[in-house]
Amino acid sequence: TIQAHNQLLPGSCNFESNTCGYTSDSDFTSWTLHKDGRFVAVETAMNDDQDDKIGADARPQREITGVLLSPALEQGEWSCLRLVYQIIGSGSLEVLQRTEGKSFDKPLWSSQAPSDSWVISSMDLQNNTEPYRVVMEGKPGQSAGSSVAIFEIHISPGYCLECDFEESHLCGYSNQWNANVNWYVGGGWVQLHNNMPNDHTYNNRTGHFMYVDSIYAKTFKEVAKLVSPMTTVPMSGCLSFQYQRSEERGNLFSVFTRDRLGQYQELWRAGLENQSEWSGTLGEWIPVQVDLKAPFSVQVVFEVAFNSQRGGRVAIDDIFFSPEFCSTDTEPIFDPSIANCDFESGLCHYTQDQVMGSSWRRVSVKPNIFRNGDHTTGAGSFLLAHSQLSPRAGYVSHLIGPTLPGNMKYCLRFYFSLRGFNQTDRALTVYLQQQQSSSQEKIWTQGEKSRGIWIATDVTFQTTRPAKLVFVSTCRSFWDCGSVALDDISVSLGDCELTAGSLASSLPGHCDFEAGLCSYTQDKQSDGADWEWRRGPTPTSYTGPRGDHTTGLGYYLYMEASPMLPGQSVRLLSRPLRGSRGPKCLRFYYHMYGSGTGQLSVHLDKDGEDVLLWQRSGEQSIAWLRATLEYQCDSQHQIVFEATRGSSVRSDIAIDDIVLEGGPCPG
Repeated sequence: TIQAHNQLLPGSCNFESNTCGYTSDSDFTSWTLHKDGRFVAVETAMNDDQDDKIGADARPQREITGVLLSPALEQGEWSCLRLVYQIIGSGSLEVLQRTEGKSFDKPLWSSQAPSDSWVISSMDLQNNTEPYRVVMEGKPGQSAGSSVAIFEIHISPGYCLECDFEESHLCGYSNQWNANVNWYVGGGWVQLHNNMPNDHTYNNRTGHFMYVDSIYAKTFKEVAKLVSPMTTVPMSGCLSFQYQRSEERGNLFSVFTRDRLGQYQELWRAGLENQSEWSGTLGEWIPVQVDLKAPFSVQVVFEVAFNSQRGGRVAIDDIFFSPEFCSTDTEPIFDPSIANCDFESGLCHYTQDQVMGSSWRRVSVKPNIFRNGDHTTGAGSFLLAHSQLSPRAGYVSHLIGPTLPGNMKYCLRFYFSLRGFNQTDRALTVYLQQQQSSSQEKIWTQGEKSRGIWIATDVTFQTTRPAKLVFVSTCRSFWDCGSVALDDISVSLGDCELTAGSLASSLPGHCDFEAGLCSYTQDKQSDGADWEWRRGPTPTSYTGPRGDHTTGLGYYLYMEASPMLPGQSVRLLSRPLRGSRGPKCLRFYYHMYGSGTGQLSVHLDKDGEDVLLWQRSGEQSIAWLRATLEYQCDSQHQIVFEATRGSSVRSDIAIDDIVLEGGPCPG
């Protein structure tokens, strides 16, 4: 098994004399092999005649992108890709996985952090049944001298968290530097101290391990941290390692996970076992197994705190990971999706407290030009509190969610919309109700005053004991009554900031327009005007949306009809998409409100040939409506969104939240 550790799989390369079958995609800037420095790089152009060009055509330099493709890889088993790279000046590097016959690459990892020396990053390649290629997409920045370089690519069997510390790259583990106490590599015949142990991997003096010693500790509570690479895929299972420890009373040895926000959670702490046998020397390696549940990216941190120079030392070796939990009694990772509900076919796992008075009603509004519909599709169902016109005083509507286990951190997301014209201070409040006790903790209360639009909210909350979410709307009298609508509740594990702006918006074909046009572009050739990027209502009254679909307070794209002539159109193009054998699913939201509304259509453009996929004409609704369409195309193509102005200025047409995915449309 020892040999397997150092085994390199196909797709590995150190770029010493050739590129090991890696090739540059000819549609993009070429990566260059620098044999003297043993690396490949993509650089910003440094031509001498650049100055003349700028005078003649003062357009900014176009973005340079180099795409490096690995040979086809057929690794069925889980493996770890370690990348030694450097971004000089400014720029970005992204690693993706491309499977044959699929039109979208799966993002694995990306970085935009420049550095003055090379850096190691690690990413897990999950079990794969089909052959795939690894895609390295380098984009050097516009500043002179910027470049993106790759020195080595290592693909080895097993998980990225695993390490026996025999290789110089230490599997991407790093010591978080401290002025006095640090983790060092031990073994390899180098005896820095007497009574150093044999390593655990080979059980001899030549093998390596990591250790930390209190001899340089200056102050009370010096802390040394050994940090694993950040996980890139959700992981749950058993983490095991070997450790030795002397002077147990002089140090604390613990293992934590640390998420992207820097928040720690303790997994394990060394106790005061075997105190008598172990006086001052290291001797036996002690095995430890601990359950790891990481539904989001974390680092594993091995931390030792000393309280004096006589705090002894700690060594660790042979970190392994198994996808099965250490004990069969361990509960699997809780799936919080039981608390999700879009109210399309009922209340899901939510219940109402009938005793407490008025209830939330499930309503649906057909597309019309007076009342806003639901958030999910614009024509589906949502919940409405206090919708009757003559409520009795003292109404409280309770909506109670399913039980969520304790000792976890959750992210709650939902949409609400203020209706009616009355006071809305208590329109909506969310409580956490602990089980076994009637205590309620308020975790969110509504403070937004905008009416008639669906507003997105997210709340991070933690619970020590099992608890339920309760949505409460209060109505004290006819004049002080919060009429409020609720839709699209979802709950996920971890802090909301961990999942906000996650890969969803960076996937090719996805765009919520919150940060611009993503990879979509305006068609300059054939149209008379551009799609405009906007938040809030459009300038003309009685047409266009009042807010975007993503959050209610964000951005969308729309056609401003005022400066255009009837029949003129605006066109938005997706980036070129690879063909695939199977179907693709395109979903987006559109807004067509206004008495003079023209037409919105979606086309497929391949080699100049135009195929109509979807079309709507005339006024549709005051709500954002969802469009879903499936198509198949086996050659390179682009998707085109085209809006055409109608008979009057009340013809503002808007789009938002485009999602394009491989595979058939769900449901």
